Amino acid sequence: MDTPELSPLLPSFVRTCRTVDAFWQFIKYEAGTYAERRTIIRAAFTPLFDHLEGRNRAPGDIVVSDALETFDADGVHAVWTKALARRHTDPEGAITVARTLLETVCKRILDDLGETYAEKDDLPKLYSTTAKKLNLAPDQHTEEPIKAILGGAMHLVNGLGTLRNRLSDSHGRGGKPVRPSPRHASLAVNTAGAIATFLVETHQERAAKTAT
Repeated sequence: MDTPELSPLLPSFVRTCRTVDAFWQFIKYEAGTYAERRTIIRAAFTPLFDHLEGRNRAPGDIVVSDALETFDADGVHAVWTKALARRHTDPEGAITVARTLLETVCKRILDDLGETYAEKDDLPKLYSTTAKKLNLAPDQHTEEPIKAILGGAMHLVNGLGTLRNRLSDSHGRGGKPVRPSPRHASLAVNTAGAIATFLVETHQERAAKTAT
């Protein structure tokens, strides 16, 4: 329960039922037979078991985890593990955390560089500032392939902000809101992880060159 990566995957009754008697008061009203109750328990633990067995993981998860943990284990990496944990069980929350991941990375890098930013700066503003400081802005390069890649990264960041605003749980929505699916969450989390790793590795490489 104290592990950020695993806690969101635990069934809610693990948190609320502290004794066997308390659990019995919960489960006996959920279904009338023991067979049905076993099915409920098994289904509730499936997301946790799937995660522990390595299911629903993308090929780049480990690469991103290693890079972000080396950079900032307590801050950036903690946000990343939260995004991974929610990717398939809480798509709306995962999209919100994906944006938080990039915001956190940008602020952490700007802090390292001694650059100031306003707390109200949104993700596109933070990313633009960070990219310029790391020489990753498209207009800082003349080679067309590099400009295209860096411009694509900037478009992805802007798109992530739009996806978050329209599909995440960060804003109240009226009418019939569009509910994101796990594939939408995977897109947001994987994109944020790739760009965050790119920023971190660029920052660390530049810092190493400066040190030598």
